[in-house]
Amino acid sequence: MTETNALVLTEVRGRIGCITLNRARALNALSLEMVRELMAALLTWRDDPQVLAVALRGSNKEGVFGALCAGGDIRFLHQAGSTGNPQLEDFFTEEYALNHLIHHYPKPYIAFMDGIVMGGGMGISQGASARIVTERTKMAMPETAIGLFPDVGGGYFLSRCPGRAGEWLALTGDTIGAGDAIALNLADGFVPSGRLAEIWEGLATQAFTDGAAVQQWIDAQLGTAETHLSVHQTAIDRIFALPTVAAIVAALEAEGSNWALATVATLRKRSPLMLHVVLEQMRRARAMGLSDDLRMERDMVRHCFYLRPGQSETVEGIRALAVDKDHAPRWNPARIEDVQDADWQAFFASPWPAYAHPLAGLAD
Repeated sequence: MTETNALVLTEVRGRIGCITLNRARALNALSLEMVRELMAALLTWRDDPQVLAVALRGSNKEGVFGALCAGGDIRFLHQAGSTGNPQLEDFFTEEYALNHLIHHYPKPYIAFMDGIVMGGGMGISQGASARIVTERTKMAMPETAIGLFPDVGGGYFLSRCPGRAGEWLALTGDTIGAGDAIALNLADGFVPSGRLAEIWEGLATQAFTDGAAVQQWIDAQLGTAETHLSVHQTAIDRIFALPTVAAIVAALEAEGSNWALATVATLRKRSPLMLHVVLEQMRRARAMGLSDDLRMERDMVRHCFYLRPGQSETVEGIRALAVDKDHAPRWNPARIEDVQDADWQAFFASPWPAYAHPLAGLAD
């Protein structure tokens, strides 16, 4: 195993490549260094016939498990976006390439999605062949709260949720638990958190003959969990299918239920501009393969920082949440009703010709 002060711990146990995210104080938020270490390990094990499968877990301040990953390192994004640090570009290009590799990994990839699994944490787990949730799982793509959008392939995997749950999750950033994650095809099965260590050890000590045997064994460990979303699913499918953000907000206000009014209140706190961008992202991504979606998201994230110099919604959103912590972002435009079509449409014009795109080499 790598030294214990490393942010990513990797070792081969039995015939399993084991990864532990080891940045507990930051809820395992991904830095560029961590992205690179993950990519290096996965590429090495992909080509190593002794490694039959890969298992990923996080750590918390008390030990392993408890939190997978809270997302990307948003303090770095704020610093880099404010100062013109070119590593900002490297971070997103390499993170999205890592997400693509995980979705197309030729060996079983087992993600222990315990505790907080948000943003970039979803990016390194949604492509897994076994997505394991527990009673502690808190899953979300909360990017509209910081003036961003559900990236890391979020357009691809959220738009494929049943009905219009993808639009709901993408726009609101609401958090769901294990049962709803399974119901929405964002997880494969439930394991009580008390069994995680036993299963992790089982992966390392079982005498597996091939990757298929690993997958079969892990699938047999998975159970189900109670869903809480079904009571709202009909309303979600009807309202979040509407063509515009304004129409969605108006319909929620007309609905008048406690859930609908709470949802409106949430949307009113999000970046109005990015709500429009995200709705279009979901609609486009539903018809895209993963590679095209990641290329689109790479275009979008470039625009989040550079389309409006000095007026980045993302820099402002992170400032309000994580830097100054005043929780009073100054969104521009300030109201959903003030966003013009040209404002959000600009996010979908690629800054690169196709042959020069940073993710030109991705294929499905």
